[in-house]
Amino acid sequence: MNILIISGSPRKGGNTELLAEAFAKGAAEHHHVEIVSVRDYKVNPCLGCNACFKTNGICAQKDDMSPIYEKMNQADMLVIASPVYFYGISAQLKAVIDRFHNPIRDSFHIKKMALLLVGAASLPELFDAILTEYNLCLEFFSIEDAGKVLVRGVKDKGDIKGTRFLDDAYQLGTSI
Repeated sequence: MNILIISGSPRKGGNTELLAEAFAKGAAEHHHVEIVSVRDYKVNPCLGCNACFKTNGICAQKDDMSPIYEKMNQADMLVIASPVYFYGISAQLKAVIDRFHNPIRDSFHIKKMALLLVGAASLPELFDAILTEYNLCLEFFSIEDAGKVLVRGVKDKGDIKGTRFLDDAYQLGTSI
């Protein structure tokens, strides 16, 4: 299976990246895994112009979204990894996800999805808004939920090290 992890952290070597790498290490035992870090791509927010619906999926914007579409087209499974800022995913990741409002998404062969989230707060409701969006996407696109690793109380770079969460992500990866 081709697994694409889209990591939404703008911070290199941060907790989200470490979590994504732990998942990737586990999944790579039996699958091809690629991590796309959105900080390495210049992706503009969707303009809502719907030009892509008139041009066979070609966006009016000329940015780095095309290679991400190509990677999505090759993926059998998608993993979304994000830090949680103000109860939502990162702005960089949100821009990429919003650009899936494009008919090219109908050519994707994604059958499974997983979610990796890291937040500084410890509130039980910390991930509720993101989980609602995630579940709506699963339902709309008829995608199987492959699992989640939801990390609370991790703020500073490297705080996730020495916790059970990296092992949880690795184990989730090996279970795929």
